[in-house]
Amino acid sequence: MPEQKPWDESMGSGAISGAGAGGAMDLAVDEGTTLEKTPGGPDGTGPAGKPRSLWSDAWRDLRRNPVFIVSGLVILFLVIISIWPSLITDQDPLDCDLAKAQEGSQPGHPFGYDGQGCDVYTRTVYGARTSVTVGVLSTLGVSLLGGVLGGLAGFFGGVWDAVLSRITDVFFGIPVVLGGLVFLSVVTSSTVWPVIGFIVLLGWPQIARISRGSVITAKQNDYVQAARALGASNSRMMLRHITPNAIAPVIVVATIALGTYISLEATLSYLGVGLKPPAVSWGIDISAASQYVRNAPHMLLWPAGALAVTVLAFIMLGDAVRDALDPKLR
Repeated sequence: MPEQKPWDESMGSGAISGAGAGGAMDLAVDEGTTLEKTPGGPDGTGPAGKPRSLWSDAWRDLRRNPVFIVSGLVILFLVIISIWPSLITDQDPLDCDLAKAQEGSQPGHPFGYDGQGCDVYTRTVYGARTSVTVGVLSTLGVSLLGGVLGGLAGFFGGVWDAVLSRITDVFFGIPVVLGGLVFLSVVTSSTVWPVIGFIVLLGWPQIARISRGSVITAKQNDYVQAARALGASNSRMMLRHITPNAIAPVIVVATIALGTYISLEATLSYLGVGLKPPAVSWGIDISAASQYVRNAPHMLLWPAGALAVTVLAFIMLGDAVRDALDPKLR
């Protein structure tokens, strides 16, 4: 009769590591982990069996994706000029001269002047600050609120899940633009905060539904069941085992939605209920230029082009991240 070993060495990469109550709960390989060969092996690539996370796989794919590189460079440029617009312009976007209203390109003013005699180039540069600020802060707020509420509903289920599902159904029934017209029409502030608050208020149900479904799928996996059987607390399972493996869909949707939030801010500002003068916004400039499009098309071309490029860059970035994090494409 062959000798039985107390531990089968072939089970090493999938075994439960550590000893004691704390160590026994750490799984060596979770669902979000793959195996790779590292340099130094006999075949020139290294021994197989070293864990590699989903995120390292995704980062490796993103670095080789030209769509990610191009969109990332565009977004990096937008972030830089949003923080330091003085790097590429030394003029004030509110410094206007009515004598130069609607004039075309001139030395030192490559985009010409708008209907109030303001430099279109400077206003386009400073408009990036508003758009990036609204997009980033709205995405963070939506992701945090929707991710937490949806994750808790998916994990605990029951009454909490049913109540949240009905609330999200109600919010999904509210038209975004109509809701913005009603909600923001009573706001007199010219800052970005009312717009950000409105986007978070109507945007979190989408992220909550994505987070809920992702958590429900993740908590059914074997490594979560093993942690539960070993006595892991709910908070430990959520933070250590479920969240790292359920957050990828939320990141993908949030990245794509960021571009949508930027266009939504421009739409609301165009309609006169978003940002209001003297704030500088691409939506405000597009609205002001729409009545002069025949006589001075440059007033509309540059802010509209900047808005289109910005939204496209974020959507392309989201598509690249989605492809990198999708295990079906591996």
